[in-house]
Amino acid sequence: MPDEPKTLDPAAVTRPAPLPEHPAPAPETGGTARWTLGLVSVGLVLAALNLRPAITSLGALLEEVTASLHMSGTVAGVLTSVPPLCFAIFGITAPRLARRFGPAAVVCAGMAAILAGLVLRPLATGTAAFLAASALALMGIAVSNVLMPVIVKRYFPDRIGSMTGLYSMALALGTSLAAAVTVPLTDALGGDWRLGLGVWAAVAALAVLPWLPLVKDRTGTPRTEPGAPAATAPAPAAERAPRPMHRSRTAWALACFFGLQATGAYITMGWMPQIFRDAGVPASTAGVLLAVTMVMGVPLAFVIPRLATRMRHQGPIVVALGTCGLVGYTGLLLAPAGGAWVWAVLLGISNCSFPLALTMIGMRSRTGAGVVRLSAFAQCVGYLISIPGPLLVGVLYQHSGGWGVPIALMGGLMVPQMIVGSLAGRDRTVEDES
Repeated sequence: MPDEPKTLDPAAVTRPAPLPEHPAPAPETGGTARWTLGLVSVGLVLAALNLRPAITSLGALLEEVTASLHMSGTVAGVLTSVPPLCFAIFGITAPRLARRFGPAAVVCAGMAAILAGLVLRPLATGTAAFLAASALALMGIAVSNVLMPVIVKRYFPDRIGSMTGLYSMALALGTSLAAAVTVPLTDALGGDWRLGLGVWAAVAALAVLPWLPLVKDRTGTPRTEPGAPAATAPAPAAERAPRPMHRSRTAWALACFFGLQATGAYITMGWMPQIFRDAGVPASTAGVLLAVTMVMGVPLAFVIPRLATRMRHQGPIVVALGTCGLVGYTGLLLAPAGGAWVWAVLLGISNCSFPLALTMIGMRSRTGAGVVRLSAFAQCVGYLISIPGPLLVGVLYQHSGGWGVPIALMGGLMVPQMIVGSLAGRDRTVEDES
């Protein structure tokens, strides 16, 4: 009988025996990975603690610094507006630096720049040297600002919410501590503002240490585990042909949301104590009210990102935070002294839009490279948007002779913030858009 035709098993054709691309890891590799992740976790917390003291410690001693260095009022005003400008200018360089040296190495360099700036600033004998040292510290803050969501995405792709919350909580803690204890520390050290500012260099020195062993990690390869979603794995093709961020509606919505929430935060930090003082609240109490507003970010910065990652659409959180802001500003307008503590708490809740924005940056791109570019775009554009806000409030206050118009502006900005935040919170990624 003739031989029957042989039928090929489709499985044999479509599923050849797999060949491993890489040799199986040695048993100790898992331990090393866990040790590395622990080191990154410590590094994230220490880095976050140092991303605001250079700013808020100076704000607490600004009067002493300007008098000692004979700064004019104009220069002092410029000094308070420099941080968002530096964040925008220097932050845009972070993606290129991260591609060349690796994100961990750039964060390490950023922490070293903060340390150098905080060491040199108290040694300055003139305005130019003081501004240069401040700019050096702000440069380190700028690149680290952009790369923090990137570090979270690459090392903790399955824990974006919890790690962003931890980082945001540490950032809020560092911000409030520097504002609250700089003046008492200065008094305890003899009243010299140079010592009061210089003490924060010791904290910055600690932040450099965890990143030193990670300097050679130029790839920042994400951790992969059995059963992890495919979206957390790197996509080389997408990284080779990145889509321009300015063509993404989601990127623009996120940038505008970031800018508007930053505007509200800087206005609150810069002007809220003066609003309370002008309403008859004692200066010491006004300072405590600002501290209350800032401290609200410590617990909520940990809760909100975890909640956001469990929701397909983050719009409801955006609206809830914006509503708190609207009620708080309305209270400042109608009864600033009578309900001062309530308004301070509500505005502190509203300012927690910052950790939400960071969380959405990590969620709105599928790849680590995409998060780098999205973070740089959203933060740089956002900080540029935030620059005029505090200055405009000061101009309106001076020309209107009261706080009615400025507070109305602050409350009015919450409406577009809720709109663009809801658009940025939609369940999509920038890779989905052309």
